[in-house]
Amino acid sequence: MSNEGFDLDVTVIGGGIVGCAVAAEVSDLGLSTVLLEMESGLARGTTSRNSEVSHGGMYYPTGSLKARCCVAGRRLLKEFCATAGVGYREYGKLIVAVSDDEIPELERLLALGEANGVEDLRLVDQKELGGLEPEVRAVAGLLSPRTGVLDAEGAARAYAHLATERGAQVMTGSRVTGLSRHGPGWRVVISPTGDKRREGWEHTSRIVVNAAGLWADRVARLAGVDIEARRWVQHLTKGNYFSVSNAHDGRVNRLIYPVPPASGSSLGVHVCLDLAGQMKLGPDLERFPADPRDANASPGNFELDYRVDPGRQASFYEGARRFLPWLAESDLAPSMCGLRPKIAVSGFGDFVIHREEGDLGGLINLVGIESPGLTGAPAIALRVADLVREMER
Repeated sequence: MSNEGFDLDVTVIGGGIVGCAVAAEVSDLGLSTVLLEMESGLARGTTSRNSEVSHGGMYYPTGSLKARCCVAGRRLLKEFCATAGVGYREYGKLIVAVSDDEIPELERLLALGEANGVEDLRLVDQKELGGLEPEVRAVAGLLSPRTGVLDAEGAARAYAHLATERGAQVMTGSRVTGLSRHGPGWRVVISPTGDKRREGWEHTSRIVVNAAGLWADRVARLAGVDIEARRWVQHLTKGNYFSVSNAHDGRVNRLIYPVPPASGSSLGVHVCLDLAGQMKLGPDLERFPADPRDANASPGNFELDYRVDPGRQASFYEGARRFLPWLAESDLAPSMCGLRPKIAVSGFGDFVIHREEGDLGGLINLVGIESPGLTGAPAIALRVADLVREMER
């Protein structure tokens, strides 16, 4: 494969887990590859600010990219973490109904999960649920034993390391500020961020993969995509978390989720466990009055507000005490938050994995990669690699 007339074959924009996995896959095709990340380290954005759950895949419409990438990605991610020595723990998950009128929703999720190919899903009645999780109050549950938790940032770094072993360059502190046509490919303009470099530079690339996460719609617009016409505008929402007092460590053994809200915009405030077994609640869904990126648009000025409002504690408590009757509001403390790039303000919005043609040929856009983007990252990367192979024919 030749990059004749270009400095590089492939430029991957974005150093979250998706971009790192993409760089690992495309560099394995024998293509000269560079990964550009604007922050000073990899996986500093959405990748490291979430529940770190490797999801089963029972929430998403059958045939959607979210469903397919989640189900395939979980298997691939578990295997990759084992091979790379990245922390991964298969806790399992219970989605619980706290009243009889919520049981039909569990049955719906079971049917949907089975249609999507989720492994080992089953309903449990109140007696069995009490044996599995005696500290959880519910009348029934949907058990997903293959759901896990991982070191998400560690997985991203491991994918980046694999990419470098395959010949790719990984460059942090490098923000893309220009994308313009260069023959059948692209001229990529980069501005330095942080203290690592003082001068910008540019290079030419036959193929550009936009995996810029929270900024993916802005990068697509930079390349000339009409994101409004395509309905690719990402609406950032904040997901807050509250930690649970260490005094309650060990009271639950699995991830505990409520029946998801009817709006479909989130999975509801749930009990997360990290690799050490520490509990936290979250995420909720907090909408911004205006796009927080608008005040962070200039090169190098991309600090977003990751503070957690302590005033949200009461709503977390009220949500969780429905199935954790022993919880006291004083057990909670503000923990962390993350931002999600939603392309649907309400309801379901699927991943965008789109190879451009014509005047935008040579560009692959990944937009709206929110949950289950972490779980689906290796499957998304394989899809991108397939698109790149098609462009090589």
